[in-house]
Amino acid sequence: MNANEKKALEIAACKIRIGIIESTYGAKAGHPGGSLSAADYFAYLYFKQLKGLDPKNPKAPERDRFVLSKGHCAPGLYSALALKGFFPFEDLSTLRHIDSYLQGHPNMNTVPGIDMSTGSLGQGISAAVGMAKGAKYLGQNINVYTLLGDGEIEEGQVWEAMMFAAHNKLNNFCMAIDWNGLQIDGACSEVMSAEPIDEKVKAFGFDCIVIDGNDFDELEKAFSEFEKSDKPFAIIMKTVKGKGVSYMENQVGWHGKAPNTEEYNIAMQELNAKLAELEA
Repeated sequence: MNANEKKALEIAACKIRIGIIESTYGAKAGHPGGSLSAADYFAYLYFKQLKGLDPKNPKAPERDRFVLSKGHCAPGLYSALALKGFFPFEDLSTLRHIDSYLQGHPNMNTVPGIDMSTGSLGQGISAAVGMAKGAKYLGQNINVYTLLGDGEIEEGQVWEAMMFAAHNKLNNFCMAIDWNGLQIDGACSEVMSAEPIDEKVKAFGFDCIVIDGNDFDELEKAFSEFEKSDKPFAIIMKTVKGKGVSYMENQVGWHGKAPNTEEYNIAMQELNAKLAELEA
């Protein structure tokens, strides 16, 4: 990608991170850590990769699909959708409010641009492979993407879905794993290690690449490899939980906790300074 494309994606990712902080602060709840680690993935997906997206026609039948299997990271997805124009960016601050359409987990019945309601970990990937199988059955040129957490892949249903994808030769299915190393109870390596993730995924019939998930050149390489593969594809993204906010980075306590006013101000100062630098 050229320098201008990369800069545009970096700006989009920074704005997505700002939206994540705005929404979780407004809610006084939510999951900033894993949303921030995946912000670069969301930026690449929504501003470069997904085909057929139209904020004026969210249900366009020819569009690619995305399922957020780690549904608690809705603040990141909502921020990307708002930045893309599916709904006002200002609405992010209403996250989890009683009268808000932006619930704590994605709801396809209330939020434009959401392709599947998710929340129970392990289930989103199953819906996504079903969509990919349906597109194949109907002869549609549609790719289906899903994002899982590295803690989430401790769920057995995830591996059943992978077997289904491989058995049905779903080369239109691209699974990303946000490998930030931390889950709600601590380090994944201590709670229930799934490593070596790449070898296990390959054993289940996927092509696979391991990348720095906070690097746009590597994300571009990964999606390019997916498009050339004749198998279902896995992108294992090594990321930093809480990426972009200094005191949240690699801190398990920020898995599911909102910033207070002082913490919010620090985060916004850092992110706005980064945005100003990128836009200069």
